[in-house]
Amino acid sequence: MNESVKPVYRITDLALDERPRERLAKIGPQALSNAELIAILLRVGVPGENAVQVGQRLLKAFNGLAGLHRAPFEELCNQHGIGAAKAAQIQAAIELGRRLTLESPEERPVINSPADAAALVLYEMSGLEQEHLRVFLLDTRNRVLEIVEVYKGSVNSAQVHVGEVFKPAIRRGTPAIIVVHNHPSGDPTPSPDDVAVTRAIVQAGKLLDIDVLDHMVIGQGRWVSLKERGLGFG
Repeated sequence: MNESVKPVYRITDLALDERPRERLAKIGPQALSNAELIAILLRVGVPGENAVQVGQRLLKAFNGLAGLHRAPFEELCNQHGIGAAKAAQIQAAIELGRRLTLESPEERPVINSPADAAALVLYEMSGLEQEHLRVFLLDTRNRVLEIVEVYKGSVNSAQVHVGEVFKPAIRRGTPAIIVVHNHPSGDPTPSPDDVAVTRAIVQAGKLLDIDVLDHMVIGQGRWVSLKERGLGFG
């Protein structure tokens, strides 16, 4: 045997009842850990680590699933055992999850509460490293027609142009919008600028006859509704 050839540790090295793919088929994906789900994407490990252990290492290196979500492609590629192909598989899986909720026009999400809106963007937007401002375009039944990004950068009253916020709604003729932006710090507490921007958007909406149902701030796994707090919606 050539001792210079190092073995590759595969999921099949695990006992049958410990293999993620078999566990998924038997008890469903919801029962698997994040590391096990990542292992299914990776398929094989590296010398000294099976695929589940590589998944655990990735989660630790990037401080959990949210950190892995926001990790740049190049940083993923630089992890031991993760080349361009596996990094692409991980990011593709994350992107598919993001798109799922808006895939079918017949099954468009309906916004009945701020929590409904937050559920659609919390996972993705909590991982963004810059501030992004997006607009939910809603029909008369509060169904989400589209979520449009209209601004990236510091969200403050000096830089956000209110007209840009409404341009997608005017173009599609939608009667209502929800505005949402993230705080990369992870703290969703609204700033004075957030309140000022909200006030300007609400006033413009009244002039344009477009209902501004809410302005929400997304943090790390948390969110705040300015409408619920009565900030900018006088």
